[in-house]
Amino acid sequence: MGLKIALVAGATGLVGQHLVSELLAKYDVVKIVSRRKTDFQNQSKVQEYIVDFDKLEKEGELFKDVDDVFVCLGTTMKKAKSRKQFVKVDYVYPLKLANLAKLMGVKKFLIVTAIGADREAKFFYSRVKGKLEEELVSIGLPSLHIFRPSLLTGKRQEFRLGESVSEWVSKPLSFLLVGAYEKYRPVKGKYVAMTMCAIAQEESSGVHIYESDKIRQLGKAIIQESYHETIPKGEIE
Repeated sequence: MGLKIALVAGATGLVGQHLVSELLAKYDVVKIVSRRKTDFQNQSKVQEYIVDFDKLEKEGELFKDVDDVFVCLGTTMKKAKSRKQFVKVDYVYPLKLANLAKLMGVKKFLIVTAIGADREAKFFYSRVKGKLEEELVSIGLPSLHIFRPSLLTGKRQEFRLGESVSEWVSKPLSFLLVGAYEKYRPVKGKYVAMTMCAIAQEESSGVHIYESDKIRQLGKAIIQESYHETIPKGEIE
């Protein structure tokens, strides 16, 4: 039996940081594909590769013997500075990764998009995410898992004013979002990471989509199972 190998793109973001930590407990090797060095470079199981994402198609060898690919890439319009650059990071790069995964026989492809992803959506951000999802499905990956979180909460490496303000405003009002509106509640980046890792350990095929409320439920269940009766304060929202 060979080594169990995961590949992660987007390891420096909120979800990606938590995800790598989760994967280190489940995989023999965790390959990180990044544009800059990460805080995980000194971990014994981590193999870090600094690549030019504009030339990802030349990096096929990195996907050799990889079991599962995890994509947590994403930017903001403010950081991207243009729609063209935003599309490159949130649409072009994930598709390149997916095509390489298919070409190299990767078993599972797991990706974070966003709540409301729809190519017919009113908002540009949601349209890009929706188009990405449709293109991913058309590639025909053996096992595709799409995670659509709402507003992500947690400690980030980079400060994002808009998201910090949204988190400050929305969290106290989350109790009002019930029933069909529960998927709009903020969700911890940690929950997204834990859910992605857990689902990757299961045998699966076809296309699977996880809305934000489902991610919260699965994340909380994993926390409860991990700590059994003693759950540290703040771990469960």
